[in-house]
Amino acid sequence: MEKGKFITLEGGEGSGKSTQAQAISHFLKEKNIPSLITREPGGSPGAELIRNLLVNGDVKRWDAITEALLLNAARRDHLISVIWPELNNGTWVICDRFADSTIAYQGFGHGMSFDTLEALYTLIAGSFEPDLTFVFDIDVRQGLALARARQDSADRYERMEIAFHERLREGYHMLTRQHPARYVKIDASLPRVNVTQAVLSELCQRLKI
Repeated sequence: MEKGKFITLEGGEGSGKSTQAQAISHFLKEKNIPSLITREPGGSPGAELIRNLLVNGDVKRWDAITEALLLNAARRDHLISVIWPELNNGTWVICDRFADSTIAYQGFGHGMSFDTLEALYTLIAGSFEPDLTFVFDIDVRQGLALARARQDSADRYERMEIAFHERLREGYHMLTRQHPARYVKIDASLPRVNVTQAVLSELCQRLKI
C-alpha cells in the first residue's frame, strides 16, 4: 500500500487555515483519496489535554522553553497515535499547524534557540517532515480581528502583543524563502474562493494529483 501524503497548514492567527483544510479534504474526497483533518496542538486524546494547558490562561502562563516542551510532548503523542498510523494506511493527513508553528511562535516570536527547537523535534520525530506546507499570509491586525470575531475565540496567543505576531509573520516569510521546495505562501487576504483556488492549484502541481 502506498503511504499517504502529509500536508500542513501554517500561518498567523485568523489566516483561514481551518477553512482551507476543509476545502482540501473535500477536493481529495472527489478524487477518491482518503483523508483526515487534524490539528496541533492537539489531534489525539493525550495531545488535546496538553492543548488546553497551552491555549488557555494568562498570556505569561508559560515561558518559551516550557511551551516548546509541552508542544513537543503533544506532537509526539499525535504522531504515534494518529499521524503515522494514518499515513501508513494510505490516508492523506491534513494538519492545521505542525512543527513550523513551534519554530515561528517559540523561535521567531519568543526568541528561543533554533538549534534547541530542532533538537527537540529530532528527538520526537527523527527526519520526518511534511510533504507540502501551505503558509497563509495575512496582515497581522486583519488576522487578529478575524480570529477574535470567532465564537470559539479563547486563545492566549491571540492576546499577545502585536510585535510578537509581526515577528512570527516575518519568521514564516523567512522559512518560505529558505525552503521553496516544501513551502507555498498563499495570500490569505484574498476572497475565500480565490484562496481555495490557489491552494488546490498548488496541491495538484506539487503532489501530482
